Amino acid sequence: MRFAGKEIVLKDGRTCILKPNSPEYAEEMIEYLKVTSAETEYLLRYPDEVNFTLEKEREILQGLSDNPYAIMMVAIVDGKVAGNGSINGIGDKRKIRHRASLAIALYKEYWGLGIGRAMIDYMTELAGQIGWKQVDLEVVAENERAKILYEKCGFVESGRRHNALVFDDGTYHDEILMYKDLR
Repeated sequence: MRFAGKEIVLKDGRTCILKPNSPEYAEEMIEYLKVTSAETEYLLRYPDEVNFTLEKEREILQGLSDNPYAIMMVAIVDGKVAGNGSINGIGDKRKIRHRASLAIALYKEYWGLGIGRAMIDYMTELAGQIGWKQVDLEVVAENERAKILYEKCGFVESGRRHNALVFDDGTYHDEILMYKDLR
């Protein structure tokens, strides 16, 4: 989806631009995926699992940009990528096509500045404009910081997926299921 960029003022006074992600950020996105995956255990992948080629990443970003039912947003601070978020449909079957799924991550240095909340609020606003009626997400049960943020953004806990993730150290972790009604 193509959408208008939005400028926000961060808690530290700097400016952040929320805008559509695009192929021009492909190289930065590959680095972002590797670094953010190393900064927290709560993302779905480990750094060594980021193996996109530059060409493939450009292709992915272009496809999402061209898709009127997908939102791929990048946050830019001081001219560099600070974070990325997306909302994509869960499926095209009639019984579930009212739902979309949200994902977001920021470089650790940008945590606590208001970027995550602004991105989630803007993405869910855009999701409503697209016609999505509900946005779902999953969060690792121990990730209290993220759960608090999602609740502030209007998400409600709806269940738990037992032992949904196994970390490299062999420990199992539940996922908390959350949703936001956009109707």
